[in-house]
Amino acid sequence: MIAEWIHAGKPSALGFGSGVVAGLVVITPAAGFVQPGAALILGLVAGVVCYGGVLLKAKMKYDDSLDAFGVHGIGGTTGAILTGVFATVGATGLMSGNFKQFVTQIIAVVAAGAYAFIVTLIIAFVLDKTIGLRVEKDDEIVGLDQTQHSESAYN
Repeated sequence: MIAEWIHAGKPSALGFGSGVVAGLVVITPAAGFVQPGAALILGLVAGVVCYGGVLLKAKMKYDDSLDAFGVHGIGGTTGAILTGVFATVGATGLMSGNFKQFVTQIIAVVAAGAYAFIVTLIIAFVLDKTIGLRVEKDDEIVGLDQTQHSESAYN
């Protein structure tokens, strides 16, 4: 919310909620390995990095109505990498002189990202060849509540 306030000139409830979720997402991979002070740093970094991730959506023109990639994808990646920096409990990270753990975290992030990307491409290909990836343009214009569910979301 503070990053949004500085950048856009005003805070929003959505910015606040996204910031809370971003903090939780970033600390998840590091939860058992960092001290509370490091967790606070991760939370601050999460707000800025995830806000930047959300801004990517408009610049790159991709569809992400819930900012899942900007908050969860970018936040999870950031948390996993920063675990390799701040780990002091059960493992040691870069700040404790263990460069190897930092490199291990980066390799794990790249491997997980590559796996998710490749599997998603395969799933999208199969769906496109079977039921299709998108609804018809006219259905999208009228609204999916009406055309797909025979419902009206807003009166």
